[in-house]
Amino acid sequence: MIGLLLSIFIFNLVAFTTNKRLTINQIVHIWYFTTLLQMAFDMVIEFKYFGYWYFTKKIEWGSYLIHTVLLPPVNMMFLNWYPFNKKIGIKIFYILFWSLGCLLYELITLLPEPIGYFHYGWWNIWNSAIENPFLFVILLFYYKWICKIEAKIKNPNV
Repeated sequence: MIGLLLSIFIFNLVAFTTNKRLTINQIVHIWYFTTLLQMAFDMVIEFKYFGYWYFTKKIEWGSYLIHTVLLPPVNMMFLNWYPFNKKIGIKIFYILFWSLGCLLYELITLLPEPIGYFHYGWWNIWNSAIENPFLFVILLFYYKWICKIEAKIKNPNV
């Protein structure tokens, strides 16, 4: 639990103190989107198929912390620093860099408690390696959609 609480503190501190791009509206959207997507995914992979679990195989409050205050600031940082105006190669490298960072963090969470809190069933690091870039691309599409909605609200005649 110490590793989780320390991560929550650091990720939120960095996400909110370095944010230069995201509006409050976008932060709220990203926060809810991240939480909903993670909980929906975990309901299937974690609770139905026991692919992985946090702490124990039971539903626990610690898992809610992971969904609600650990993962959203990571997505905030990803979007805040994303190179929107760069070439496609740089964008791909950025996504792969963040995917690798997530994999390294996942390996740390596999350490024994009090640092680690994540456990594999049939899931493994290679599943995450394949999944993470797709999740970042989905997040980017969602963010761009929210930006279009905001632009439409600001200028309804467009």
